[in-house]
Amino acid sequence: MAKQQAKRQRTRKAMILVSFLLFPITLNYISPYIIIDGASLGIINGSFIVFVLLFLSSLFLGRLWCAWLCPTGGLQVACFAINAKPAHGGRFDWIKWGIWIPWVSIIVIMAISAGGYQAVNFFHLTDSGISLDQPFVYPSYYTVVGMFLILSLTTGKRGGCHYICWMAPFMIIGRKTRNLVKWPALRLVADKDKCKDCKSCTENCPMSLDVNGRVQRGEMENSECILCGSCIDVCPESAITYSFSAG
Repeated sequence: MAKQQAKRQRTRKAMILVSFLLFPITLNYISPYIIIDGASLGIINGSFIVFVLLFLSSLFLGRLWCAWLCPTGGLQVACFAINAKPAHGGRFDWIKWGIWIPWVSIIVIMAISAGGYQAVNFFHLTDSGISLDQPFVYPSYYTVVGMFLILSLTTGKRGGCHYICWMAPFMIIGRKTRNLVKWPALRLVADKDKCKDCKSCTENCPMSLDVNGRVQRGEMENSECILCGSCIDVCPESAITYSFSAG
């Protein structure tokens, strides 16, 4: 069992690091700017489609994307080798909402000004299919990478996820919708009686959450949880498990 659990985390980390290596190709498909440009022309583009899919997936899988496939998540995991201190976002997690709400408002205003969406072009501003196909795109790429890099190195584990990620709110809203309706979805469940209070789950959480405290309270849901399974795989008593269920 221990080998299987260790393999899961190795596989997850490998996938998210490969995703970061592919970021020069995929940047435009999660771009916060290109979706605005598309909206101003009435075009549903790649980033629009990806953000909708992230929201829909979160209705059943929460923020699993963040743990397994997010390119900037891969960059931040690599930064753990330099700064693996907890990023205690807490009261500052609202910053990403201060970015997201005006940004989405601009998208809506642009789309309305264009008379609504009238066409679909997944490769809008990405004719070659590769995001970094022209030198003038490089500043945007290195700006995004630089922001996440600096936050990870200065604030701790996955600081960029806590403070500036423009993708997280889509999934947080989706997850809160699911929690309100309580249909079956992937989630963490814990058996408090099995817990020996070793706090390995909290120490190994890449999102710096107090997992142990949640186990003790019997409440595992948290909007910053990315369902990576690290807490499951480090628990010596198997007190935490995945469950695809209601509740």
